[in-house]
Amino acid sequence: MTADPGAAIRAATDAAQRAAGVIAARRRGDDAGAEALLESFPDEGAKAGAFFVLADLAIALLASASNQSTDEVVQDLTILLAANATVPDQR
Repeated sequence: MTADPGAAIRAATDAAQRAAGVIAARRRGDDAGAEALLESFPDEGAKAGAFFVLADLAIALLASASNQSTDEVVQDLTILLAANATVPDQR
């Protein structure tokens, strides 16, 4: 029996969509919805992989939209993260 080569891609896409849903729910103040989506991941590895795929795609989209390199976008994000490390949650 041959494994479906598209199954892994579909699983990664589904997981990344759930990761995006977690962020969207959190940003709109739906903590219960965000928690439910987080609990839908089978394990921490799947969760980390989903958020990695989502972050990679978001950085690529931002780089394309801003006519910056991926490295420039990552540098800007790193600066923003460092600046906000001591700022309370501003949802």
